[in-house]
Amino acid sequence: MAGTAISMLWLRDLFAVVMLSGIYSLFAAVLYVVMDAVDVAFTEAAVGAGISTVLMLGTLALTKSKERAHKKISYGPLVLVLLTGGVLIYGTLDMPRYGDANAPIHSHVANRYIEKSGSEVGPPNIVTSVLASYRGYDTLGETAVVFTAAIGVLVIIGRRRKNKKDTPQAPKTKEGSTS
Repeated sequence: MAGTAISMLWLRDLFAVVMLSGIYSLFAAVLYVVMDAVDVAFTEAAVGAGISTVLMLGTLALTKSKERAHKKISYGPLVLVLLTGGVLIYGTLDMPRYGDANAPIHSHVANRYIEKSGSEVGPPNIVTSVLASYRGYDTLGETAVVFTAAIGVLVIIGRRRKNKKDTPQAPKTKEGSTS
């Protein structure tokens, strides 16, 4: 995954970057499967590798295929990203180790979900019970975010097409060329 991310930073061909971002999402989905988070892996594969790649390819069809070369290097965004990454890593230092049986996640609601989700919610599948009922507002929020992003993309694409139609054309001469 790190190699794919670094490759995306150095490429100027935007089609290759879009393809590598889809590959990165597939690698993330595989990682989630290895970590036994199949529901998250399915979402990552569908949204990250599927829908996002299709939307980026559609956007790429409306833009140029090469990134413009930047002559001036700005260090402010790099410093901001490094600081944010450092704070995020610092925030994870007190987390329990992966797979720790004494982690808080294993002592609070997990047992209730396993034992009572069938009788409280109905569906025999625990993942469906958790996503549809116990975390229903969270799932609704995620759906709203994806819907809002899709509407934003459609508005941007519609505005770009409208601007192309509104551009005045130069008058043609007798030979059919513009003056």
